[in-house]
Amino acid sequence: MSAVRIARLSEEPLDLDAHLRAVEDDASGAVTTFVGRVRNTDPDAADAVIALEYSAHPDAPAVLERIAAAAAEGTDAIVAVSHRVGRLDVGEAAVVIAVASGHRAEAFEVCRRVIETIKTDLPVWKRQVEADGTTQWKGLGG
Repeated sequence: MSAVRIARLSEEPLDLDAHLRAVEDDASGAVTTFVGRVRNTDPDAADAVIALEYSAHPDAPAVLERIAAAAAEGTDAIVAVSHRVGRLDVGEAAVVIAVASGHRAEAFEVCRRVIETIKTDLPVWKRQVEADGTTQWKGLGG
């Protein structure tokens, strides 16, 4: 079975429990998760952030699959990862990652590699919306 159980972009809210179920494995003694949420602050914002609007290149799902597979390569880790697209309000999950592995150090490391590579390589862009109506585009990644 593939090390990547879920790798998708979604317009629907992300379900952490679905990601946890996807990585269930009797040989895995460790499960780590990461949930990246929309926050109401940003160092570059003059006002409170009220939403993020994510858009993605059509190749983004395939890139996300490759990111997850590369992060797990050479390990026994199992990965489930999703990234939202569309408008997200403060508090909503933009990224959900679950990683199961035989040992905690590997589970943490693979999870960290997935999120860090998403931030640099996934062709997803976000437009930050502030309370005063100001918007800013925020580069590549989540």
